[in-house]
Amino acid sequence: MSETPKLSNDCFALPEGVNWTPVAEALDTLRAGVRCVATPEVLPLVQAGGRILAETQIAKRSHPPYANSAMDGYGFAHASLGTGEQVLELVEGRSAAGDPYDGEVPAGMAIRILTGAMIPAGVDTVIMQEDVAREDTRIRFRSGLKAGANIRPAGEDMRAGQEVLAAGRVLQPQDLGLLASVGIDTVPVYRPLRVGVLSTGDELRQAGEDIAPHQIFDANRPMLLELVRRWGMEPVDLGHVRDDAARVKTVLDTAAGSADVVLTTGGASAGDEDHISAALRGAGALNLWRIALKPGRPLALGIWQGVPVFGLPGNPVAAMVCALIFARPYLLAMNGGGWVAPRALDLPAAFAKSKKPGRREYLRGRITGDGQVEVFRSEGSGRISGLSWADGLVELPDDTREIAEGDPVRFYPYSAFGL
Repeated sequence: MSETPKLSNDCFALPEGVNWTPVAEALDTLRAGVRCVATPEVLPLVQAGGRILAETQIAKRSHPPYANSAMDGYGFAHASLGTGEQVLELVEGRSAAGDPYDGEVPAGMAIRILTGAMIPAGVDTVIMQEDVAREDTRIRFRSGLKAGANIRPAGEDMRAGQEVLAAGRVLQPQDLGLLASVGIDTVPVYRPLRVGVLSTGDELRQAGEDIAPHQIFDANRPMLLELVRRWGMEPVDLGHVRDDAARVKTVLDTAAGSADVVLTTGGASAGDEDHISAALRGAGALNLWRIALKPGRPLALGIWQGVPVFGLPGNPVAAMVCALIFARPYLLAMNGGGWVAPRALDLPAAFAKSKKPGRREYLRGRITGDGQVEVFRSEGSGRISGLSWADGLVELPDDTREIAEGDPVRFYPYSAFGL
């Protein structure tokens, strides 16, 4: 496997003089600086689900490969029909899927044909068996059937040589079926991006450990590791590090050798114990963004030994929101999937709110039984229960907004973020 290319230290740089960075500008800057670092490999089709296509796929065979019957019935040449009631003699034999009729059906005669069966020579129309009265070796039916009825032509779905799926697509189960239908049995895909996840802070302990009254259990690392898995990437658990500058640097050194990108939580602002931002600053690779965002705001971005580091906020809600909004599209692009913006729904609000100008807000929300969207009772970024209560995020734009019940609001279901 070829060595993963490294990134330059200025890929996260914002223009000089920027103070509070709007969300849209932050996303534009991230998009401009990202590039794919994943390497391709060829896998059997049945093992490629969830991976990202490294090359556009071209159909090897048409689908369907031959004209076939859309249903059980009888086939004949439409030109041989007259007016009024039709009576046609049946040829001996039939055409079935996997057992085609090897002769030609004479004009004025019909053949029994089953769903999916190859259309025999001399046939261009099929009538449904429900519309036919059969009498031993002949059939009767009324006139009025259109020529070509109930026949699926060869290549109706895909033709040999046609582009099937474009590079950069995350392969879904239905995609594997499509590729198999046109004769593709192996596909080039990108190896999963290795994403390191690190928690920092003296106050943290892991669930199951002894804990003091002044300490809390680490919620961020289990959450982020699972996000990485859901995005089809390889999570690298970097554990938890205390608020110690030397230890933080040692863990980052380890991360640079085992991950393609690192997500950290805590220690990303400018305080005395914010050692992630201090380490990146010491390496000359810190871009401390203050995002005009609620929840979130501080976002430390930098490069450690050529590996991008996302310093996410420590509060769980802010950590997840920033991971979904900023980290996910960047990681997907690094993994060869291109920049993927989430798709939103416009739904009527089941709440009222007066929003101040100057920053974008993301509220935990869920769809009600009547198709509206309600929001969690608290906007506190430490209220992690609201993430489980919700089934998505309500986005409120940067400007001033008075929202009354029934007003349309933008809602991103969790599925829009690959969850």
